[in-house]
Amino acid sequence: MENRASVLVTGATGFVGRNLYKHLMNCCAFKVRGTARSSGSNDPSIFCGMAIKSDSDWTEALKGVDVVVHVAAKAHIELSDSSDQLEEFQEVNVTGTVNLAEQAAQAGVKRFIFISSIGVNGQKSHQPIKASDSVAPSGYYAKSKWEAEQGLVQISKTTGLEIVIIRPPLVYGPGAPGNFGRLVRLVESGLPIPLGAVRNKRTIIGIDNLVSLIEACIDHPSAGNKVFLAGDGDDVSTPELLRLVARAMGKPSRVIPVPLWLLRLALMLIGKRNVADKLTDSLQIDISSTREVLGWSPVVTVNDGLRRCFIDGEVT
Repeated sequence: MENRASVLVTGATGFVGRNLYKHLMNCCAFKVRGTARSSGSNDPSIFCGMAIKSDSDWTEALKGVDVVVHVAAKAHIELSDSSDQLEEFQEVNVTGTVNLAEQAAQAGVKRFIFISSIGVNGQKSHQPIKASDSVAPSGYYAKSKWEAEQGLVQISKTTGLEIVIIRPPLVYGPGAPGNFGRLVRLVESGLPIPLGAVRNKRTIIGIDNLVSLIEACIDHPSAGNKVFLAGDGDDVSTPELLRLVARAMGKPSRVIPVPLWLLRLALMLIGKRNVADKLTDSLQIDISSTREVLGWSPVVTVNDGLRRCFIDGEVT
């Protein structure tokens, strides 16, 4: 691809999208534009009011675009599965994504980078997950991401549009929402955290590393039609992560040991079995294939990535 590839970033005002958009805007190698569902942005390079739906018209946003980085999605924030949530996940993450990719192919876009989820491979691991492993999506979010991946592969076969799939785990960084934000608030509360006896290992990824990986996939000649797993390269246990977050915030971690069976039982009794699994199970990812194919390595360590999340002990 040419050095000045034109890149469209969907979800350019969300957590991952805005960090990627800002980075690429500062990078001389690309011409960048973005899309956002809301109309709050004053940036003339961001197309506002662009929802990810089955009937959305992407004609203007896709004009002259070489690469689409599809970040926008219905986020994994549901507390319980319901029919309404299923319909929304399907509309946004599946049919909306397929609609965008079909229009991208018609508009002459060369490559479509889809930010999926490691949840496609499952919620836990007994050994580090590889990109070649079988899938085991659980829950509406992960299942919708897997269905979208399958739809994109079919579009690639019929149109020649190159598809790149990235499956990240928990993403952390300044202002990160979701599970990382909840961990930060837990440490910030100063309350005892009964997770000291957990002996799991989980792969996470800092926003700087994820942005770096996406950038590598934009124009790398070997990236087309491949699946890449993402991670920082250093796995941490849940109590280790809490202690690192506390250190970065300049606060005591107050992580105390409670028998694992008792912790899991307590969470199950209050209807939080899914939370118990995420806090105690391992989810390790093997990123060796990503490193080898792209010649890529994480640009920051877990310690440095977490330090960048906080300024003067405050969440940024």
